[in-house]
Amino acid sequence: MPSKSALEAKQAVVAELAERLKNSVMGVVVSYKGINVEDDTKLRKELRENDVKYTVVKNTLLKRANEQVGLSEMDSVLTGTTALATSDEDYAAAARILANFAKSHDFFEIKSGYMDGAVVDLDVINSLAKLPTRDVLLANVLGAFQAPISAFARVIQAIVDEGGVENCKPAEKEEAAEEAPAEEAKAEEAPAEEAKTDEA
Repeated sequence: MPSKSALEAKQAVVAELAERLKNSVMGVVVSYKGINVEDDTKLRKELRENDVKYTVVKNTLLKRANEQVGLSEMDSVLTGTTALATSDEDYAAAARILANFAKSHDFFEIKSGYMDGAVVDLDVINSLAKLPTRDVLLANVLGAFQAPISAFARVIQAIVDEGGVENCKPAEKEEAAEEAPAEEAKAEEAPAEEAKTDEA
């Protein structure tokens, strides 16, 4: 029978795991068997640089944490060696990094995962793994809007250069409208002059 201190330590780990599962938007459970220390260090470094928390966990403790947050559907894969990768903000980072790592390590395997508090199947995880990084996505979005924003900025700058909206192009239309009656008046005077010539 475990001592009171050991039991309290396990309860603390379960509570921490449950809190981690609850606060993360995405999590991936893997079997890390068969990787050496050097590869494991590189993997952990890449995950850490992408704000993904990665730890080896005991299956029994993770099952208890799953029960507390409603992720017990993952329990069936919790056998053998297990590690948990979680992200508080990025939905794709953990899946992308771990899937790429698994391609070059035969015994490294993605077991299961969850997203927004619900267990997802491997197809969803594989789809997320194919998404580009957040920086690439942001660059693509900004690129798509760059031309319209540039055009809008040029229009605003032109208004500023002209001294404000009231001094811009519509004023030219008003000038043209003022010139039009003058032109019409000249046109009316022309027949009168022609009539005088005929009388002479």
